Amino acid sequence: MDEKEKFVKPYGDTQDDGIIQMSFTIPLSLPLSREVAKRVVREMGLVDENIVYEKDIYGFTFFIVYGKFNKYIDTSKIKMKVEEIKKLDYFEIEKIMEEKLDRKIKIIACTLGTDAHTVGLDAIINAKGYNGDNGLERYKGFEILNLGSQVPHEFLIQKIKEFKPNVVLISQTVTQKNIHLKNLTLLSELLEAENLRDKILLICGGYKITPELAHELGYDMGFGANTYPSQVAYYIVNEVIKRNLLNKWS
Repeated sequence: MDEKEKFVKPYGDTQDDGIIQMSFTIPLSLPLSREVAKRVVREMGLVDENIVYEKDIYGFTFFIVYGKFNKYIDTSKIKMKVEEIKKLDYFEIEKIMEEKLDRKIKIIACTLGTDAHTVGLDAIINAKGYNGDNGLERYKGFEILNLGSQVPHEFLIQKIKEFKPNVVLISQTVTQKNIHLKNLTLLSELLEAENLRDKILLICGGYKITPELAHELGYDMGFGANTYPSQVAYYIVNEVIKRNLLNKWS
């Protein structure tokens, strides 16, 4: 690792200028809100604050501000575990399923509770997929029950008992007051209470979901932004085979 990789700082126009752009709202009108905004930036440890846009909206003021971060971050001190999921193409994954599975992998998918956002779920599940990458419904080796949005936990548990899936795939949009975390945690706890957890591969996905967060919530894997359907497909196939999940319900 050379010095440029070891010691880094953000930049806006030229490398190492430390310039950060941010936007936020202050619940006050101008001109007082302007002074508050400047102090907010300074309290964050930034200097040379520069307000490039401000808009007073009915007693609230929206700001776009530049500030300078003068410190370097030593990347050699960062310790992290990266869970890299392979991205095989559709035909490679289909071939693995044909050669190593004697039946279809059953998947239940939905969003939980009050979550009505299905864009991410549809991108992974629907056959058309995302950005030219085929969705899970396109694979001959998957049997999918898509319950859609706003599915109550109790209803999902009942469907799991009826459908007997090998995989449960949950999509959750980040919400106020961390309702998405409560929804995900509750499902994990209910599955444990019903003695269903060891029968399934439990996966969650969403804009700010990470593998680390998913593990903390009791899930086997989490997929975040910029995930492709084939990554989810390959992970599912690989883990179902490794854990012998097709025989857990028999």
